Amino acid sequence: MPDAPPRMVDEPPVEVAETPVGDKAGFRLAAFGAVLIVVLFAGYGLGRLNNSTTSASAPPTAGAQTGGAMPGMAMPSATVDENQPHAHNADGASVQAGAAMPMGSSVGGLSLSSGGLTLVPATTSFPAGRAQRLSFRIAGAGGAPVTTYAVVHDKPLHLIVVRRDLTGFQHLHPTMAADGTWGIDLTLAQPGIYRMIADFTAIVGGQQLATTLGSDLTVPGDYAPQALPAPVNTDKPDGFTVSYEGTPDTKATQPLLMTVTGADGKTARLDPYLGAFGHLVVMREGDLAYVHVHPEATLVDGKVKFWLTAPSSGRYRMFFDYQVDGQVHTAEWTLEID
Repeated sequence: MPDAPPRMVDEPPVEVAETPVGDKAGFRLAAFGAVLIVVLFAGYGLGRLNNSTTSASAPPTAGAQTGGAMPGMAMPSATVDENQPHAHNADGASVQAGAAMPMGSSVGGLSLSSGGLTLVPATTSFPAGRAQRLSFRIAGAGGAPVTTYAVVHDKPLHLIVVRRDLTGFQHLHPTMAADGTWGIDLTLAQPGIYRMIADFTAIVGGQQLATTLGSDLTVPGDYAPQALPAPVNTDKPDGFTVSYEGTPDTKATQPLLMTVTGADGKTARLDPYLGAFGHLVVMREGDLAYVHVHPEATLVDGKVKFWLTAPSSGRYRMFFDYQVDGQVHTAEWTLEID
């Protein structure tokens, strides 16, 4: 793995011309000039620290704190190149490689409301094994529905649904009516409590508000939660063999390389899916904290390369969506972080 980029860029030294002894006026003028130069360079340095980015070819720097809105304030999202690897921070905003997510707070989907936006489901009760319409809206200040969204990875809104034991994962894309109501037919196979997570970038008052909100859905019946499978590096969905290389941890951003092999034993030819060669959703056992990661724009020896910092120690479930011959498949793994 390449060395992580330096956290700070050294500023050029300030040189002050020597003043002849006895020339007090000249000394005072030179001293004032030196102070002015130092102030200007200090301001320049602070500006670079607050707005710096690192080359996308380098891994994200772990632990660097990103700016965020104060409670109740909406902040515009940073501009992110979707062709470069990035993840979504605690408010759902995209974070480019080099502007690393803060460890321990880089999760979303835990709240109904954030940054002045609120997820409002029309109903939260569903029958087991039968399709029912899931309708919801995103309400802004005063309760009015938001009706304008930015298209991010080919869609204005990404919806994740998973049962609280981390089974039954679905990555869906509802459609929005003119009144701001989102809808999709949803089938939840088994009884239990499910989590719906809406990942979107709303446009309110000319500002882009990248946000991730969550709510529970209930399927009545006898709920028998399943234990997480043992951690392994290989899954076999739909006749493919999908494996990953890499060991995420909480101390540094680490690479993860996904290899998809077909039934013929050869590396599968992946199609772009939602603007990338794959999408990785990582969810923490217990609270279902959500991290959505996008890969590098190009394959590495046929492998999909992600960069990931684990938010905390614990157990996680990783869901990797990929597309072959126009069909989307999902590989799943259990991940244990010490």
